[in-house]
Amino acid sequence: MQKILLAEDDPNLGDLLKDYLELKGKFDVTLCTDGEEAVNQFRKSTYDLCILDVMMPKKDGFTVGREIRKINNTTPIIFATAKGMMEDKTEAFELGGDDYIIKPFRVEELLLRINALLKRIVREKDDQVVSDKFEIGEYFFDYTSQQIAHKGLQQKLSTKEAELLRLLCLKKNDVLTREEALLKIWHDDNYFTGRSMDVFLSKLRKYLRDDPKVEIVNVHGKGYKLLVS
Repeated sequence: MQKILLAEDDPNLGDLLKDYLELKGKFDVTLCTDGEEAVNQFRKSTYDLCILDVMMPKKDGFTVGREIRKINNTTPIIFATAKGMMEDKTEAFELGGDDYIIKPFRVEELLLRINALLKRIVREKDDQVVSDKFEIGEYFFDYTSQQIAHKGLQQKLSTKEAELLRLLCLKKNDVLTREEALLKIWHDDNYFTGRSMDVFLSKLRKYLRDDPKVEIVNVHGKGYKLLVS
């Protein structure tokens, strides 16, 4: 039985979600009512997925997400909040979140998102047939450890940064279409996810800027290309 860490400070909603996911989704759900408890529970056990309310006492959901990412870089995280501002969505994805759902939502939709995320993780593990280690000019990129090495220095990447750089490496000197990157990593190609991906591309360019032979360029109307001369 797959384990879910659910952090929700509204006791009625928390109990509802826990009961529904255990009954309909057949999950083992640990319910926490504040952010500090959620971090402590994550440290004590292993979870297949986390659902974090953003507005919580003691530690908000974004703070919890950052602390979880320091412990584990791969556990899927869904943020749930009544706040739908673009800045909040951007922060959720930048710190390594995998999905974002706005309250009020239907519990059926949440279950669909959970199942989609978990299936994606299984599929990605099954698809690990190509190399996860890449030479990019003077850089060495290890997708598994999510690190870039350059002249003895290490740069740790977020999950989304590592996934995007891996796709670029697999198509080195060829075009990675915008649609392919968005659908494979974010599973959506709407305006917001496109803006979010632009943020990650800017970060990758900064990480690779010390080698003039390496460049990530925009291909107008198509996508992006990792050029290594």
